Amino acid sequence: MFLPSVERAPCFKGFTLITPAVSVGNVGQLAADLIISTLDMARVGHFHSDCLIPMAGNNPYSRGEEDATLLSTNAEVYCRSDVRLAVLQIRTPVLQNKMKSFRKTLVSWIKSSGFARTVLLSSCHAHQRDDQQLLGSPLRYLLTPALQGDTEGTEGTLQRLGWREMERVSAFPGVTDSDTRRLYVPGGGVTKALYNDCCSGDMSMAVLLLFCSEGDNVPDAFTLVNHLNDWLHLLDKP
Repeated sequence: MFLPSVERAPCFKGFTLITPAVSVGNVGQLAADLIISTLDMARVGHFHSDCLIPMAGNNPYSRGEEDATLLSTNAEVYCRSDVRLAVLQIRTPVLQNKMKSFRKTLVSWIKSSGFARTVLLSSCHAHQRDDQQLLGSPLRYLLTPALQGDTEGTEGTLQRLGWREMERVSAFPGVTDSDTRRLYVPGGGVTKALYNDCCSGDMSMAVLLLFCSEGDNVPDAFTLVNHLNDWLHLLDKP
């Protein structure tokens, strides 16, 4: 449930929503932090859900003493109206027995808010790649059918950027039958299930993910955001 923190509830109709999956290396969350801080986005509300581990802390984007004590929670919404962008930052994992409930709540809010498209930032284990995934860039993308056929030509744009769609891999090692191939996102948290929900719900979603390992994942977050900026042009390059 979205709870506005400003007097006038924001209108997100036609906006792009960016949100992370809690995944390996926390790459999506670090990337969301980078976007919020770089674009100096304003907090407009909280996303309240009992499906997330509770958390509260000081303002992570403080620029001075006047806003340093601002209370932050486990899921907050930030907005930048001039670029028609909203970011739902999720800071804690989803409870294991609440995964389905969380996805249902999130999908319902996205639909009711009228977002034009949603971009899910994620990551998955580099050590579980198959042979075809070892070549080239570690970046992969997924598009729901609704976004594949959009009038803006999203799929063609991503292909011109040189991005590769996430490969379907064999469910059984050594078996190359196409009927056994499946979408496999190890370490991706809710990524696969949320993507499938959006496919069946006729929603426009793009998943951007990076193969990585646990460690210092700040460089991975920069890589992911740089690729995202190549597509959405959120910030002019120097």
